Amino acid sequence: MSPKTALLLLQMGGPDSLEAVHPFLMNLFTDRDIIKIGPAFLQPFIARRIVNKRAPKVEEYYRQIGGKSPIRELTEAQGEGLQQLLGEDFRSFVAMRYSRPTTIDALAAIKRAGIERVIALSLYPHYSKATTGSSVNELKRVLKESGAKFELTYIDRFYNHPLYIKALSEKVMQGLAKFPDRKDVEIVFSAHSLPQSFIEEGDPYLDHIQETVRLVMEQVGEGSHTLCFQSKASRVKWLEPSTEATIEQMAKAGKKNLLMVPLSFVSDHIETLYEIDIQYGEEAKALGIERFIRTESLNSSPLFLQCLADLVKTAAT
Repeated sequence: MSPKTALLLLQMGGPDSLEAVHPFLMNLFTDRDIIKIGPAFLQPFIARRIVNKRAPKVEEYYRQIGGKSPIRELTEAQGEGLQQLLGEDFRSFVAMRYSRPTTIDALAAIKRAGIERVIALSLYPHYSKATTGSSVNELKRVLKESGAKFELTYIDRFYNHPLYIKALSEKVMQGLAKFPDRKDVEIVFSAHSLPQSFIEEGDPYLDHIQETVRLVMEQVGEGSHTLCFQSKASRVKWLEPSTEATIEQMAKAGKKNLLMVPLSFVSDHIETLYEIDIQYGEEAKALGIERFIRTESLNSSPLFLQCLADLVKTAAT
């Protein structure tokens, strides 16, 4: 067997073509770790009705950002950067929760490579059962069904890691530098939303998000800032305030300069490229916001890759 250690990067994924939007959404809406729609045996049928209605609209969103999600290429680039930092003893693999390469694909590739030791690294900084929890559950299901034997270590959160905070703060400072006067800027941290019931059941996601904001603002220094939540996906109560409502509130308060900081996303995908850049950007302009700027996503930021490398080194010892 190979003495190498496999780095298994766990990420949400995204459609790699317009034709892949429908199956991607089906995978998403049938995952009961994220959303429970009726009894389990009915969820696939209800999900199909929802997806059939939603898919054409979502396809148009992807058309506007180039016809696909860039998240696979960005995640693979993160893996390559990690390999360079960690050396020849490590080899990276990618497992997307709702698209290709799937968890099965990734584990099969690891097995073919003859690697027995695996470090599963979730690329969701803030733990939630809907994100990291779902990816880890899928990994455990596949391993159980396949009977494959690996020496497995999990890294399931890094919301307060000093290098993650430093990397995020660096992006905020670069964003603030694009405004004439940072004192006139409202920093808007926009995190992916989550059903309120998850938090009430003990999910630590909100606490992790709030701690990240606190730590980042400690490094950024004085500045007016707020936290809001985007990408609500069902009619149940989700975390508030919404990003749309926050932008409207800022406009009513006379704010003219907004710096949008995507939180809980480490790579560009539809929530940054369409939802923030296009949808919220147009809404902000219509409301009278003069400067609407989004911080760059972490993607392959050197500081962020150093954070991931440090996490892996710690887990490997």
